[in-house]
Amino acid sequence: MKKQLHIFLTALMFYTRIPCPKNIDHEPVYLNKSSRYFPLIGWIVGGICFLTFYLSEILFDTEIAIILSIIAGILTTGAFHEDGFADVCDGFGGGWTKEKILTIMKDSAIGAYGTIGLIVLFLLKYNSLSALISQSTTCNLQPAICNLLLFISAHSLSRLAAISIVFTHEYSREDATSKSKPIAQSFTWREVIGATFFGLLPLVFLSFLQWQFLLVLIPVFVTRFFLARYFQKWIGGYTGDCLGATQQVCEVIFYLSITALWKFI
Repeated sequence: MKKQLHIFLTALMFYTRIPCPKNIDHEPVYLNKSSRYFPLIGWIVGGICFLTFYLSEILFDTEIAIILSIIAGILTTGAFHEDGFADVCDGFGGGWTKEKILTIMKDSAIGAYGTIGLIVLFLLKYNSLSALISQSTTCNLQPAICNLLLFISAHSLSRLAAISIVFTHEYSREDATSKSKPIAQSFTWREVIGATFFGLLPLVFLSFLQWQFLLVLIPVFVTRFFLARYFQKWIGGYTGDCLGATQQVCEVIFYLSITALWKFI
């Protein structure tokens, strides 16, 4: 139990800016095993986003509350996944060889593709959340409970989609100093089962409201499939930035898919 807590806190330290005990560090062995808790981190991030939205809506309009909830998610993770998304936009937008793409993605500066990509991403995230929250008033439960499940499901499922690429594809960089390299070194059935359990459980609870919500798995994992295939084609696998981009895109796909499903249920 103590070991599992250490692995979880390693995941919490790596994927968020939430303070952890001083004895938690980037030990490769624990970091490698922390992938099993990546979707569970989504519960925490999604919960913080919802709580920020819920409290902000008491004081402000829904639109402002949504923006503040997005900001809360960015602050919680330190824009970890958004940064990866921007790097992927720059790398795959400006590079035409594996070496060039990887070099651009490693550059800390953001280019035109990354800037445009983030603008479009946040516009889609804001508008899809607005539509989702307006529709949640028809939920079978209290809208607040429904929104909580939606926020957590979006963050956990998108993280499952991202980390599953680690289980099916090879790490592309040969640089041993890469921050994400320890995660890609190996995995066991514990990582696969743990990530799957924590990734799907919130959606299972959400499906008790309407079983059709389970259909969101199709567009999310179809998106994951094509992103992974695209990464494989151009760089022969994935990088940490690719995982961050997958999480962000799949999160938005979740919001859009639920919004579309709600019109037919």
